[in-house]
Amino acid sequence: MKPTASAVPSPLLLTPRDHTLIMIDYQSQMAFATHSIDIPTLRNNAGLVASAAAGFGVSAILTTVAEKSFSGPMFDEVTAPFPDLRMLDRTSMNTWEDAAVIDRVNQIGKGRIVLAGLWTSVCIVGPALSALDQGFEVYVIADACGDISTEAHERAMQRMVQAGARPITSLQYLLELQRDWARADTYELTTGIAAKLGGGYGLGIRYAKTMFGGHEG
Repeated sequence: MKPTASAVPSPLLLTPRDHTLIMIDYQSQMAFATHSIDIPTLRNNAGLVASAAAGFGVSAILTTVAEKSFSGPMFDEVTAPFPDLRMLDRTSMNTWEDAAVIDRVNQIGKGRIVLAGLWTSVCIVGPALSALDQGFEVYVIADACGDISTEAHERAMQRMVQAGARPITSLQYLLELQRDWARADTYELTTGIAAKLGGGYGLGIRYAKTMFGGHEG
């Protein structure tokens, strides 16, 4: 049968209210051995994700592993957008095996989980596969994750995708939350985050606004 197009978005697209973002182990000890992505880019992308989620009011969980005894504090780029959010510290490598995290997931009560953190092959694969097994939809922000090698990161991403996880990127996450430039209430938020943390796209926004008052939409 011939399909009929309609101006309606796919339900597979993320919205600010339909998911829980879990940001995992953005800590010094984990970053020291990360080589699949350079650390300034990782910090930038993690900050972009955190700023987008906080700005759009996304339900978020920040979690660390052995913060005081081994791994160190979470990146400021991640914590600063959530000044009132209490971080959950764990002993388990798999976030999904931590009772406090799971209690928070259940309190929030959303069926979609978005994951980002260090390392992809351990701290992201664990909760991704566990959440999928329990019936959640899972999205992974690939360029806000890192691992000890490119091989480790890519095989981890492949394993999660094969299991049903959906890979996205940090800038994609921001723009998917906005989705329509006519949404004036979050226009300045979105372009402001993009201008600061959106790489070449952000430079383009700054240039257009400065040189000739350009405006998306």
